[in-house]
Amino acid sequence: MVRYVYDFTEGGRDMADLLGGKGSNLAEMTRLGLPVPSGFTLTTEACRAFLATGSEPAHLWEEVSAHLSALEASAGRLLGQPDDPLLLSVRSGARFSMPGMMETILDIGLNDDSVLGLGKVSGSERFAWDSYRRLVHMFGSTVMGIDSSHFERSLALLKDLRGVKDDVQLTASDLAELVDTYKNLIHLETGDHFPQSPAEQLRRAVLAVFASWNGERARLYRRREHIPDDLGTAVNVQRMVFGNLGSDSGSGVAFTRDPATGRPGLYGDYLPDAQGEDVVAGIRNTVPLADLKRLDATSYDRLRTHMRTLERHYRDLCDIEFTIERGTLWMLQTRVGKRTAEAAFILAAELTDEKLINGDEALARVSGEGLARLMFPRFDASATGPALARGVPASPGAAVGAVVFDSAQAVRRASAGEKVILVRQETTPDDLPGMIAAQAVLTSRGGKTSHAAVVARGMGKVCVCGAEELTVNTEDRRFTTSDGTVIEEGTVVSVDGSAGVVYAGPVPLMDSAVLRFLETGESDEACHAVVDAVTRALARADAVRRLEVRANADTPEDAARARRFGAQGIGLCRTEHMFLGERRKLVERMILAGTDIERDQALADLLPLQRQDFAGILEAMDGLPVTIRLLDPPLHEFLPDHTELAVRIATAQARGEQPDAHDVELLSAVSRMHEENPMLGLRGVRLGLVVPGLVAMQVRAIGEAVAQRLLAGGAPQAEIMVPLVGDVRELHLVREEVRRVLADVSHASGVAVDCPIGTMIELPRAALTAGRIAEEAEFFSFGTNDLTQTTWGFSRDDVEAEFFSAYLDKGVFPISPFETLDRDGVGRLVGIAVAEGRATRPGLKIGVCGEHGGDPDSVHFFHTAGLDYVSCSPFRVPVARLEAGRAALEETEESDSR
Repeated sequence: MVRYVYDFTEGGRDMADLLGGKGSNLAEMTRLGLPVPSGFTLTTEACRAFLATGSEPAHLWEEVSAHLSALEASAGRLLGQPDDPLLLSVRSGARFSMPGMMETILDIGLNDDSVLGLGKVSGSERFAWDSYRRLVHMFGSTVMGIDSSHFERSLALLKDLRGVKDDVQLTASDLAELVDTYKNLIHLETGDHFPQSPAEQLRRAVLAVFASWNGERARLYRRREHIPDDLGTAVNVQRMVFGNLGSDSGSGVAFTRDPATGRPGLYGDYLPDAQGEDVVAGIRNTVPLADLKRLDATSYDRLRTHMRTLERHYRDLCDIEFTIERGTLWMLQTRVGKRTAEAAFILAAELTDEKLINGDEALARVSGEGLARLMFPRFDASATGPALARGVPASPGAAVGAVVFDSAQAVRRASAGEKVILVRQETTPDDLPGMIAAQAVLTSRGGKTSHAAVVARGMGKVCVCGAEELTVNTEDRRFTTSDGTVIEEGTVVSVDGSAGVVYAGPVPLMDSAVLRFLETGESDEACHAVVDAVTRALARADAVRRLEVRANADTPEDAARARRFGAQGIGLCRTEHMFLGERRKLVERMILAGTDIERDQALADLLPLQRQDFAGILEAMDGLPVTIRLLDPPLHEFLPDHTELAVRIATAQARGEQPDAHDVELLSAVSRMHEENPMLGLRGVRLGLVVPGLVAMQVRAIGEAVAQRLLAGGAPQAEIMVPLVGDVRELHLVREEVRRVLADVSHASGVAVDCPIGTMIELPRAALTAGRIAEEAEFFSFGTNDLTQTTWGFSRDDVEAEFFSAYLDKGVFPISPFETLDRDGVGRLVGIAVAEGRATRPGLKIGVCGEHGGDPDSVHFFHTAGLDYVSCSPFRVPVARLEAGRAALEETEESDSR
């Protein structure tokens, strides 16, 4: 029989797949001897069984009852016992942290009788009724499906009637009245009554938490964080401890190091006379954790001891939730803490220096995505005006956008292409769509451990919390600063998540310290820690990676920049980009040529310009490979737009004028060359076979540039790549012409010009016949953009605008296949081509030059597939270097802080 329930004493952190992150870590803390309230965990297997069938699995409740009886025996009280009730919390706990995305119900076991017993045994009727109203609210919204705002409005109305600001100012009789209001609300909304049976409360609460795995916000969060939908959540049932018993009680959240910067020290928030959800929700402003030393020195010292124990044990930044109940400290949760990109790199370096982890583990704990964030621009401090407000720097970065005051508006305006800043008093899990859509989040309440801070940090979203001087009025859609300045919805502001400052208007941006260092080697003292940490991570990645990293570059300037970023060559030099601007006229002459002589003259005029371009790029990349792709796009892309030409001609005719003869000639050519689907038309290798002299001109320019560099004492390594090959005979014909032209150049220059000739694999047929193509190709380079289009049957420009969002929402794919490689389809074609190509030519060099070459997840696939190099834009070269190193360490146990 499958076992579905484990006591905290029976598990450990190595059981996270079964017990979830929270349950496994509770068990681990219990094993370490830390003060953890007793309890048990219902497994993720139980959740999956429930979700599959819609009902609880067989024998589940017998197991729950047995563990509940053991818990009651150890506590010396029964669940809901009228004179001294045992109360329970029911919390979700998936394998990966999903803060606030699923459900929690506290104080299970309270009813109209036991609330009176709790008041007597605790000596505080107010505490008892406060706990009861929390239960009825949570149960009503979570289990019975009532919109939480109904309960919140009732609470706000009662506070207004009593003339108080905070919940703690309500009396016991006020709270008893509120419980009656809540129960009447439940009956009015559902026709049902709040259950008085503790056993029924527990059962329904557990099933509601299971069901919350498929809630809308949970599914949205999983898509955003790339968490699989089939994992399910565990449920943790735990004896309640209370932070709302008075001034000697409270709740807090702590980090063993600063999750925003990685700096050592004790960081977190504490809220006296409060339960844990009050801290995370940001409903009341917390005090810094350091204040706990003044309020309760004994608990503070114990907490510091436990935090040191956990950080040494987990060898990582730990995120901890705790409650103090009348002077007794209880540890309610720990996990490897979410951290910003800056903190991740600094922590990895510092933990290495402290000998807690080694260099490989440090590399496994950072990511290319994080490095990319550190390369984003920041605000130019010299160009900022007076601050509108200051708050807690919860998640770093710089963001500019129009102010909006609710999630729906953020999504709507962002979908229309507008950059927005979501402003709230505090965020809730229901704000997740708006947080994803916004450039930054600004709240007037909460601290570094509030919902807004935790979620924003996990998403790499700029966030400033606890800007208390702001008065946020969501109904009137405005906020007011301390000096009376009113900021209406739609007003542009700038949010500095690193400094915790908000400015009016758009603040100019400047290069980040990391980007500046990577490009120039210069660094300022203020950013030394993160720059040093990034440098160390890249050095380790370079030492262990097998994949080379090249860049996609079309100009000498791009090539030089890529080299400074650590590129080991150019994997894609697109020659069509050299035909734009003033040179477009020469291409027009070639296309419009009526005779071979006219066409040859146009090509001859293009040749020295191309040669000059190639020589500059080869000089910038001297000693490193430069893969030059022959002309790929259809020729009509170099001509004016058909509609533009037709309008010009029709306008002239309407005025009774003679249309420009050149326009008429161009329109005729554009009409003649029109294709219904240009992506699959006359382009790539087909151009070279159909347009006489085109391949010869480009190859001669390459060959002469190589000869020029050789004669100048350089070490050019040009490679010639033929695009869009679908059949080996196409490549054979072009290859013969290339070899003939290079032989002519060698003879004329007096130096041997030998350029490897290869092809792009960007059609399914090319991948499936790679063994034959390798007979002619000396190297392969996967053009994964077109290979994705032709494998899926997608026209990227059309489908991304038409239905991609629907496909993502419906889970057809978890992420766009143009961002991260589709391993099942395109990846399988890559695997076939690698295997068959190398079976024919064992030394075949294989790379990738599509956008996927800089995508972190795709880099790991290319490493596994056995490619020799990836090529990406110069900006993404450091990211690819880092991920290539991490891919080589896949076996290393990673610190997963999702």
